[in-house]
Amino acid sequence: MFENIGIVLKNNPTTKDISVVNSIIDILSKNTKSLFSEEGSNLSSSHIVEHKDDVFKNSIDLLIVCGGDGTLLAAARKFVNEDFPILGINLGTLGFLTEINVDDFELAIKDIFNGDYVIEERSLVEAHFSNNEVFGLNEILIHSGSYAQLMRYRLLIDNKTVYEQRSDGLIIATPTGSSAYALSAGGSIIHPELDLWNIIPMMSQSLSSRPLIVSNNKSLEIQLIQGPLENAMVCVDGQKDIPIQYDDSIIIRKKDSVLKIIHPINNDFYNACREKLGWSLDITAKKH
Repeated sequence: MFENIGIVLKNNPTTKDISVVNSIIDILSKNTKSLFSEEGSNLSSSHIVEHKDDVFKNSIDLLIVCGGDGTLLAAARKFVNEDFPILGINLGTLGFLTEINVDDFELAIKDIFNGDYVIEERSLVEAHFSNNEVFGLNEILIHSGSYAQLMRYRLLIDNKTVYEQRSDGLIIATPTGSSAYALSAGGSIIHPELDLWNIIPMMSQSLSSRPLIVSNNKSLEIQLIQGPLENAMVCVDGQKDIPIQYDDSIIIRKKDSVLKIIHPINNDFYNACREKLGWSLDITAKKH
Protein backbone atom coordinates (compact mmCIF):
# COMPACT_ATOMS: atom_id res chain seq x y z
CA MET A 1 0.00 0.00 0.00
CA PHE A 2 1.13 3.53 -0.73
CA GLU A 3 1.20 5.57 2.47
CA ASN A 4 2.82 8.86 1.42
CA ILE A 5 1.28 10.45 -1.64
CA GLY A 6 2.40 13.53 -3.53
CA ILE A 7 -0.05 15.59 -5.55
CA VAL A 8 0.80 17.82 -8.49
CA LEU A 9 -1.83 20.12 -10.00
CA LYS A 10 -1.58 21.63 -13.46
CA ASN A 11 -0.51 25.25 -13.89
CA ASN A 12 -3.21 27.92 -13.92
CA PRO A 13 -6.05 25.70 -12.67
CA THR A 14 -9.61 26.92 -12.82
CA THR A 15 -11.83 27.21 -9.75
CA LYS A 16 -13.55 24.03 -10.94
CA ASP A 17 -10.19 22.21 -11.22
CA ILE A 18 -9.27 23.15 -7.64
CA SER A 19 -12.68 22.02 -6.40
CA VAL A 20 -12.32 18.67 -8.16
CA VAL A 21 -8.81 18.11 -6.79
CA ASN A 22 -9.98 18.99 -3.28
CA SER A 23 -12.59 16.23 -3.58
CA ILE A 24 -9.79 13.86 -4.65
CA ILE A 25 -7.75 14.94 -1.62
CA ASP A 26 -10.71 14.22 0.66
CA ILE A 27 -10.93 10.68 -0.72
CA LEU A 28 -7.18 10.15 -0.31
CA SER A 29 -7.09 11.51 3.24
CA LYS A 30 -9.40 8.70 4.37
CA ASN A 31 -7.21 5.98 2.90
CA THR A 32 -3.59 6.98 3.36
CA LYS A 33 -1.12 8.27 5.93
CA SER A 34 0.25 11.53 4.50
CA LEU A 35 -0.41 13.85 1.57
CA PHE A 36 2.18 16.25 0.22
CA SER A 37 2.46 18.99 -2.39
CA GLU A 38 5.34 21.09 -3.62
CA GLU A 39 5.91 24.46 -2.02
CA GLY A 40 3.87 27.18 -3.72
CA SER A 41 1.27 24.82 -5.18
CA ASN A 42 -2.34 25.87 -5.72
CA LEU A 43 -3.54 23.30 -3.18
CA SER A 44 -4.81 24.75 0.08
CA SER A 45 -6.41 21.74 1.76
CA SER A 46 -5.76 21.20 5.46
CA HIS A 47 -4.86 17.59 4.59
CA ILE A 48 -1.86 18.71 2.52
CA VAL A 49 1.68 19.37 3.79
CA GLU A 50 3.88 21.50 1.50
CA HIS A 51 7.56 20.69 1.04
CA LYS A 52 10.42 22.09 -1.03
CA ASP A 53 11.42 20.06 -4.09
CA ASP A 54 14.08 17.80 -2.54
CA VAL A 55 12.07 17.06 0.60
CA PHE A 56 8.91 16.54 -1.46
CA LYS A 57 10.35 13.91 -3.77
CA ASN A 58 12.06 12.09 -0.90
CA SER A 59 8.83 11.98 1.13
CA ILE A 60 6.51 10.18 -1.28
CA ASP A 61 6.03 6.68 -2.66
CA LEU A 62 3.30 7.58 -5.19
CA LEU A 63 2.81 10.73 -7.27
CA ILE A 64 -0.67 11.70 -8.46
CA VAL A 65 -0.68 14.22 -11.32
CA CYS A 66 -3.93 16.12 -11.88
CA GLY A 67 -4.24 17.86 -15.24
CA GLY A 68 -3.60 16.79 -18.82
CA ASP A 69 -0.84 14.94 -20.62
CA GLY A 70 1.28 18.12 -20.65
CA THR A 71 1.18 18.25 -16.86
CA LEU A 72 2.27 14.63 -16.65
CA LEU A 73 5.06 15.17 -19.18
CA ALA A 74 6.38 18.04 -17.07
CA ALA A 75 6.28 15.85 -13.96
CA ALA A 76 8.03 13.06 -15.87
CA ARG A 77 10.91 15.34 -16.82
CA LYS A 78 11.21 16.59 -13.25
CA PHE A 79 10.99 13.27 -11.42
CA VAL A 80 12.33 10.80 -13.99
CA ASN A 81 15.21 9.68 -11.76
CA GLU A 82 12.95 8.94 -8.78
CA ASP A 83 11.69 5.45 -7.96
CA PHE A 84 8.02 6.20 -7.28
CA PRO A 85 5.31 5.56 -9.92
CA ILE A 86 3.00 8.23 -11.35
CA LEU A 87 -0.78 8.09 -11.60
CA GLY A 88 -2.40 10.52 -14.05
CA ILE A 89 -5.85 12.03 -13.37
CA ASN A 90 -7.43 13.72 -16.38
CA LEU A 91 -8.85 17.20 -15.79
CA GLY A 92 -8.95 18.01 -19.49
CA THR A 93 -10.33 16.32 -22.60
CA LEU A 94 -7.89 14.17 -24.58
CA GLY A 95 -5.48 12.32 -22.32
CA PHE A 96 -3.59 9.08 -22.95
CA LEU A 97 -1.22 9.46 -20.00
CA THR A 98 -3.66 11.11 -17.61
CA GLU A 99 -6.18 8.42 -18.35
CA ILE A 100 -8.18 8.14 -15.09
CA ASN A 101 -11.32 10.24 -15.27
CA VAL A 102 -12.33 12.15 -12.17
CA ASP A 103 -15.58 10.19 -11.92
CA ASP A 104 -13.62 6.92 -11.84
CA PHE A 105 -10.97 8.08 -9.37
CA GLU A 106 -12.45 6.65 -6.16
CA LEU A 107 -12.79 3.17 -7.65
CA ALA A 108 -9.36 3.35 -9.31
CA ILE A 109 -7.52 4.44 -6.17
CA LYS A 110 -9.35 1.78 -4.15
CA ASP A 111 -8.05 -0.87 -6.56
CA ILE A 112 -4.53 0.53 -6.31
CA PHE A 113 -4.62 0.61 -2.50
CA ASN A 114 -5.84 -3.00 -2.54
CA GLY A 115 -2.85 -4.03 -4.65
CA ASP A 116 -4.84 -4.49 -7.86
CA TYR A 117 -2.51 -2.50 -10.10
CA VAL A 118 0.26 -2.81 -12.64
CA ILE A 119 3.28 -0.57 -13.10
CA GLU A 120 4.39 0.07 -16.67
CA GLU A 121 7.94 1.15 -17.40
CA ARG A 122 7.84 3.65 -20.27
CA SER A 123 11.03 4.12 -22.26
CA LEU A 124 12.53 7.57 -22.83
CA VAL A 125 14.45 8.95 -25.79
CA GLU A 126 17.50 11.19 -25.37
CA ALA A 127 19.39 13.38 -27.84
CA HIS A 128 22.99 14.62 -27.71
CA PHE A 129 24.14 17.52 -29.89
CA SER A 130 26.58 20.41 -29.53
CA ASN A 131 26.74 20.93 -25.76
CA ASN A 132 23.17 19.78 -25.19
CA GLU A 133 21.76 16.62 -23.68
CA VAL A 134 17.95 16.43 -23.64
CA PHE A 135 15.39 13.68 -23.19
CA GLY A 136 11.70 13.16 -23.80
CA LEU A 137 8.88 10.77 -23.05
CA ASN A 138 7.03 11.41 -26.32
CA GLU A 139 9.42 12.46 -29.05
CA ILE A 140 12.48 14.28 -30.33
CA LEU A 141 11.59 16.59 -33.21
CA ILE A 142 14.19 18.09 -35.55
CA HIS A 143 12.77 20.73 -37.90
CA SER A 144 13.96 23.39 -40.32
CA GLY A 145 12.94 26.30 -38.10
CA SER A 146 10.91 27.88 -40.90
CA TYR A 147 7.30 27.10 -41.74
CA ALA A 148 6.83 25.09 -44.96
CA GLN A 149 10.53 25.19 -45.89
CA LEU A 150 12.56 22.04 -46.29
CA MET A 151 15.76 20.95 -44.61
CA ARG A 152 18.19 18.37 -45.96
CA TYR A 153 19.51 15.68 -43.65
CA ARG A 154 20.93 12.15 -43.57
CA LEU A 155 19.72 9.40 -41.23
CA LEU A 156 22.10 6.70 -39.99
CA ILE A 157 21.23 3.73 -37.77
CA ASP A 158 24.13 1.96 -36.05
CA ASN A 159 26.48 3.84 -38.41
CA LYS A 160 24.66 2.54 -41.51
CA THR A 161 23.13 5.09 -43.86
CA VAL A 162 19.36 4.67 -44.16
CA TYR A 163 18.49 7.60 -46.41
CA GLU A 164 19.09 11.23 -47.23
CA GLN A 165 15.95 13.34 -47.47
CA ARG A 166 14.53 16.81 -47.84
CA SER A 167 11.55 17.46 -45.59
CA ASP A 168 10.18 19.91 -43.04
CA GLY A 169 11.76 17.81 -40.32
CA LEU A 170 12.06 14.41 -38.67
CA ILE A 171 10.25 12.95 -35.64
CA ILE A 172 11.70 10.17 -33.49
CA ALA A 173 8.80 9.05 -31.30
CA THR A 174 8.56 6.52 -28.48
CA PRO A 175 5.56 4.17 -28.21
CA THR A 176 4.14 6.59 -25.62
CA GLY A 177 4.51 9.42 -28.13
CA SER A 178 3.00 7.42 -30.99
CA SER A 179 -0.47 8.60 -29.97
CA ALA A 180 0.65 12.23 -29.63
CA TYR A 181 2.30 14.54 -32.21
CA ALA A 182 3.65 11.61 -34.22
CA LEU A 183 0.11 10.43 -34.88
CA SER A 184 -0.82 13.73 -36.56
CA ALA A 185 2.26 13.35 -38.79
CA GLY A 186 1.08 9.98 -40.08
CA GLY A 187 2.93 7.66 -37.72
CA SER A 188 1.65 4.31 -36.51
CA ILE A 189 0.10 3.79 -33.09
CA ILE A 190 2.45 1.54 -31.12
CA HIS A 191 1.49 -0.40 -28.01
CA PRO A 192 3.40 1.05 -25.02
CA GLU A 193 4.82 -2.36 -24.06
CA LEU A 194 7.01 -2.47 -27.19
CA ASP A 195 10.63 -1.29 -27.26
CA LEU A 196 10.49 0.60 -30.54
CA TRP A 197 10.98 3.96 -32.16
CA ASN A 198 8.73 5.48 -34.80
CA ILE A 199 10.85 7.54 -37.25
CA ILE A 200 8.64 9.86 -39.27
CA PRO A 201 9.70 12.37 -41.95
CA MET A 202 7.53 15.50 -41.89
CA MET A 203 6.13 16.62 -45.24
CA SER A 204 8.87 14.95 -47.24
CA GLN A 205 9.70 15.96 -50.79
CA SER A 206 9.97 12.26 -51.68
CA LEU A 207 6.72 10.51 -52.58
CA SER A 208 8.20 7.20 -51.38
CA SER A 209 8.95 8.50 -47.91
CA ARG A 210 7.27 6.46 -45.17
CA PRO A 211 7.52 6.08 -41.39
CA LEU A 212 10.16 3.59 -40.26
CA ILE A 213 9.84 1.52 -37.08
CA VAL A 214 13.07 0.24 -35.50
CA SER A 215 14.25 -1.18 -32.18
CA ASN A 216 15.04 1.48 -29.59
CA ASN A 217 18.25 -0.38 -28.78
CA LYS A 218 19.71 1.14 -31.92
CA SER A 219 21.85 4.27 -32.06
CA LEU A 220 20.55 6.93 -34.43
CA GLU A 221 22.48 9.79 -36.00
CA ILE A 222 20.88 12.63 -37.91
CA GLN A 223 23.40 14.61 -39.93
CA LEU A 224 22.07 18.07 -40.77
CA ILE A 225 23.22 19.17 -44.22
CA GLN A 226 21.34 22.26 -45.36
CA GLY A 227 18.29 24.34 -44.55
CA PRO A 228 16.54 27.66 -45.12
CA LEU A 229 17.99 29.38 -42.03
CA GLU A 230 21.31 29.47 -40.22
CA ASN A 231 20.08 26.91 -37.67
CA ALA A 232 17.73 23.98 -37.52
CA MET A 233 15.75 23.40 -34.33
CA VAL A 234 15.39 20.54 -31.87
CA CYS A 235 12.19 20.31 -29.84
CA VAL A 236 11.50 17.76 -27.11
CA ASP A 237 7.94 16.90 -26.07
CA GLY A 238 6.62 20.18 -27.43
CA GLN A 239 8.90 22.33 -25.27
CA LYS A 240 11.04 25.25 -26.44
CA ASP A 241 13.13 24.97 -29.60
CA ILE A 242 16.88 24.54 -29.21
CA PRO A 243 18.98 25.78 -32.16
CA ILE A 244 21.54 23.56 -33.86
CA GLN A 245 23.78 24.55 -36.74
CA TYR A 246 23.72 22.79 -40.07
CA ASP A 247 26.78 20.58 -40.65
CA ASP A 248 26.26 19.33 -37.09
CA SER A 249 24.88 15.94 -36.00
CA ILE A 250 22.37 14.72 -33.44
CA ILE A 251 22.90 11.38 -31.70
CA ILE A 252 19.75 9.71 -30.39
CA ARG A 253 19.63 6.78 -27.97
CA LYS A 254 17.32 5.19 -25.44
CA LYS A 255 17.74 6.76 -22.01
CA ASP A 256 18.95 4.43 -19.28
CA SER A 257 16.20 5.40 -16.83
CA VAL A 258 12.49 4.75 -17.37
CA LEU A 259 9.25 6.40 -16.28
CA LYS A 260 6.99 4.29 -14.07
CA ILE A 261 3.27 4.75 -14.70
CA ILE A 262 0.77 2.98 -12.46
CA HIS A 263 -2.65 1.73 -13.61
CA PRO A 264 -5.51 -0.20 -12.04
CA ILE A 265 -5.16 -3.81 -13.11
CA ASN A 266 -8.17 -3.55 -15.46
CA ASN A 267 -6.58 -0.76 -17.49
CA ASP A 268 -7.22 -1.23 -21.22
CA PHE A 269 -5.04 0.52 -23.81
CA TYR A 270 -7.44 -0.33 -26.62
CA ASN A 271 -10.37 1.12 -24.72
CA ALA A 272 -8.36 4.33 -24.36
CA CYS A 273 -7.84 4.34 -28.14
CA ARG A 274 -11.56 3.88 -28.71
CA GLU A 275 -12.44 6.71 -26.35
CA LYS A 276 -9.71 9.19 -27.28
CA LEU A 277 -9.44 8.54 -31.01
CA GLY A 278 -13.04 7.66 -31.83
CA TRP A 279 -12.32 4.07 -32.88
CA SER A 280 -15.53 2.16 -33.69
CA LEU A 281 -17.40 5.45 -33.77
CA ASP A 282 -20.64 5.02 -35.68
CA ILE A 283 -20.55 8.02 -38.01
CA THR A 284 -24.00 7.10 -39.36
CA ALA A 285 -25.65 7.45 -35.95
CA LYS A 286 -28.02 10.38 -35.75
CA LYS A 287 -27.44 13.00 -33.09
CA HIS A 288 -30.34 13.65 -30.75
